[in-house]
Amino acid sequence: METIEEMKKPYLQLEGINKVFKLPNGGEYVALKEINLDIYKNEVVAIIGHSGCGKSTILNIVAGLQDQSSGNMILDKKEITGPGPDRGVVFQNHSLLPWLTVFQNVEMAVKKVMPDLTKKEREERVNTFLEYVNLTHAAQKYPGEISGGMKQRVGIARALSIRPKVLLMDEPFGALDSLTRANLQEHLGRIQQSLENTVIIITHDVDEAVLLSDRIIMMTNGPAATIGEIVEVNLPKPRNRLALQDNPEYIRCKEAVLAFLYQKYSKEEVE
Repeated sequence: METIEEMKKPYLQLEGINKVFKLPNGGEYVALKEINLDIYKNEVVAIIGHSGCGKSTILNIVAGLQDQSSGNMILDKKEITGPGPDRGVVFQNHSLLPWLTVFQNVEMAVKKVMPDLTKKEREERVNTFLEYVNLTHAAQKYPGEISGGMKQRVGIARALSIRPKVLLMDEPFGALDSLTRANLQEHLGRIQQSLENTVIIITHDVDEAVLLSDRIIMMTNGPAATIGEIVEVNLPKPRNRLALQDNPEYIRCKEAVLAFLYQKYSKEEVE
């Protein structure tokens, strides 16, 4: 069991992360500059900013899908040097294999990461995480037979089934209609509370950021984007969107994010 002191230490550390892309003409584009961020165990962090501010680049670097140009990343006292099952990723596109059932899509990830499980253990694990996302009834259906919101829940179940230390989500609800998105946001909040995952979520949605996160990381505009400000969200969980509409803390956080984004946008437009 972890001590209080251990829980106070950063779980994921981004230290001096820079990302420079080489251009065809021989030049360079500086996408990220000096990203320094400490994330704690069981914390939900939202990263928000205008298009082109490097949000997804940060997520891809943490996931090991891209290399940083310089800087270091430490997860649970170990350096991140590439992709690994300690980080689960959920993209805006669910990326399900259409020839596999819902059950098989999740099972595939479990087989890959946990090859030593018996058939019974594997089936129990898959069923457990399908239950978390309320999809037990759809286990034998194919992706073409279920809705967009259900497909995204399968993607979440698949990522969670390998029990990653950090769940990385790149605008996971961005392609969904507003009602489905709202329902899944609250559902994700309940799952996170139950499993106590550490989560990084990339979003353009201010309400989503405030509803789900413990801290909101606001990025400056690119090029050479960096962390501009951080908003602490001091709201008890679980959170209900309707109950929060008149909550002073909810309003404060939302106004702080909007003010930052509006001021940065206006500044860039004037320049």
